Amino acid sequence: MALSAINAFAYLLITSAKVVHMKSAIKYSAEVSAAMAANAPIVALESTIISHGLPRPSNLAVAIECERIIRDRGAVPATIALLDGIVHVGLEINELEAIAQRDDISKASIRDLAIVVAQAKSAATTVAATAHIAALAGIKVFATGGLGGVHRGANESFDESADLTALSQLDITVICAGVKSILDVHATLERLETLAIGLVGYKTNRFPGFYLTDSGFELEHRVDSPAEIAAIIKARSAIGTQFKALVVANPVAKEMEKNRHDQFLATGLAKAAHDGIDGKAVTPYLLEHFHTASKGESLAINTEIIKSNCALAADIAVALQ
Repeated sequence: MALSAINAFAYLLITSAKVVHMKSAIKYSAEVSAAMAANAPIVALESTIISHGLPRPSNLAVAIECERIIRDRGAVPATIALLDGIVHVGLEINELEAIAQRDDISKASIRDLAIVVAQAKSAATTVAATAHIAALAGIKVFATGGLGGVHRGANESFDESADLTALSQLDITVICAGVKSILDVHATLERLETLAIGLVGYKTNRFPGFYLTDSGFELEHRVDSPAEIAAIIKARSAIGTQFKALVVANPVAKEMEKNRHDQFLATGLAKAAHDGIDGKAVTPYLLEHFHTASKGESLAINTEIIKSNCALAADIAVALQ
């Protein structure tokens, strides 16, 4: 065997060993373990929406309801989080309650994972961190609310979500309601294209904007069934483009009235600037402003978004089987 071939083979062995070792650091719930053993469809879920995105006690109720929706459609939910230094893929009910109710739950992106594990802390996972762990565990389908993206004024602040770079490197299909409308949607779409992240609209030709069914931008590709999406996922593997994520943009069924939305956004941005809010604190600040200003309407829409995306994700995961 040529030396180059031997070196390549050794590299593959070492890489495989590392992956096996990393997987051993993950704790799977009994339900997820059984699903993996049976090669059953699984849907990954983030936990930041539970700990930081929804108020108590509705956060726990929504989390339980989302898992029920996925089960009812023939798949297994795998909510991902870190508890006391342990990475969990799938949460037992007491662990789900801990994420929803404990006050020591931070928010972890990919760069934070090793630190949280080494320091035996607890954290909910962002879209980026959830996608990373799901891909490591071999889960192909992930449901969330809205993606992070390029923030307004990023040409000066360089403020861009780690979601984008993560999805440019992972074999995962993410079902979302587009990107949050508080972001620079046009710049985010440009970054998705630059990073070669696949993008399709589900039963729409327009890119959704979270609270809005139409962010003002047209989509190049449309699909109308979970079977079509499953076919794209399989084709990605066949032609070697699976190591860039596929984003499925699923618009909310009942959107916020646009004039109200634009008014809330304008006042929220002005308040954030006045209060000196920047960086990763901007998104939760503006979401809370929307919730308060809309008298709970935005929260109701957010809840319907995640439920709808869970249902579609489950249907896609089943279609993949």
